[in-house]
Amino acid sequence: MVLRSSAAICGALVVLSISVTGARCEIGAVDSSVAVNAASGDAIVGAASMYNPFRPGWREGGANTASGERYDPLGWAAAIKTSLRQIFGGVRNGVRPKYALVEAVGKKAIVKINDVGPLTPGRIIDLNERTMRYFDPSLQHGVINRVRVSPLSGDHWTPGPVGG
Repeated sequence: MVLRSSAAICGALVVLSISVTGARCEIGAVDSSVAVNAASGDAIVGAASMYNPFRPGWREGGANTASGERYDPLGWAAAIKTSLRQIFGGVRNGVRPKYALVEAVGKKAIVKINDVGPLTPGRIIDLNERTMRYFDPSLQHGVINRVRVSPLSGDHWTPGPVGG
């Protein structure tokens, strides 16, 4: 009898866990006005490119980011130009990563700024592979010009596309 009760409780917990995870995945994009209103400081405008240290022949960076997190090509993350480090909360190991609103080609996304780098001259941000695919699905452009990057206040953001 005790075994059946334990199994029933365990089954209910698994179903609840799956339901909560599923609900989290179905949450829509953040409302655009919320993200725009939370932008703190002036936006930085410049060019963006992509980085992925796991691609063959990649010349920059490594598997770990400046924040100490491992590079995740499937996340919504980016590396900011080293000279902009302080605008985005310092970006260093042991400090919680900050977030930014990135706007380009008529799209918006919230990204976690968890890395820094010297970047190629003229670039202000390097997007990870998933984020770059959102703005340039075919990855044919290589560089996106006139990208607007605005620091977001707080650390309660969910990275991903921003809806209208």
